[in-house]
Amino acid sequence: MSFDTAKGVDIRSDDPLPKLSDTIRSKNAHNEQLEDQLTGVRDDVDTLTRQGSGLSAAEQARIDALRKDAGTAPLTGPSVEVTLNDAPQGATPLIPGVPDPQPNDLVIHQQDLQAVVNALWQGGARGIRVMDQRLISTSAVRCVGNTLILQGRVYSPPYRITAVGDQAKLRQALDRSPAIQNYLQYVAAYGLGWKVGTARSTTLPGYTGSTSLHYAQPVEQP
Repeated sequence: MSFDTAKGVDIRSDDPLPKLSDTIRSKNAHNEQLEDQLTGVRDDVDTLTRQGSGLSAAEQARIDALRKDAGTAPLTGPSVEVTLNDAPQGATPLIPGVPDPQPNDLVIHQQDLQAVVNALWQGGARGIRVMDQRLISTSAVRCVGNTLILQGRVYSPPYRITAVGDQAKLRQALDRSPAIQNYLQYVAAYGLGWKVGTARSTTLPGYTGSTSLHYAQPVEQP
């Protein structure tokens, strides 16, 4: 039985068994491929819909404006990009008197990402991209362990959050956020990554995933 199980390898090693990390990477790549296919199909549908819609130019312009507001159309403008990263391996206190860090003190948490996204919205962002995906009203920024799960895809740090809008107002909103100020204390104490940059022109992609709600139901007005 041991011979049949081992198949010529060490049965006390996990090497012959599929690793969870490999499975996640494979599924992530498959999801990316499906998203690319879905984007192509939706582009074809949009083109055919425009050709046979019978809408006036004004009606089509209103629909295009709604697509921009919904985040399903590309958006170009001046931007602010925030990058967050885990502390270096083996990090120790950088400030005298600060206690030795616990493991949770050295990694990016869900609330850190949410704090940045919320501050950028409050600063008047016209659109936000997390990593390579556009956020819409139903997007949820969730972390499991030290990985980000966003709209069916898995990401590892460093995390990049890009917002298009008035750069001065966006940076002011970041500076005023109490949650971000708390995060910056850990940046100073343990070396967590924090970088804010700007670009004159950035194009955010339009959201290409499903907009259907799986669980929530619209409220019926009396």
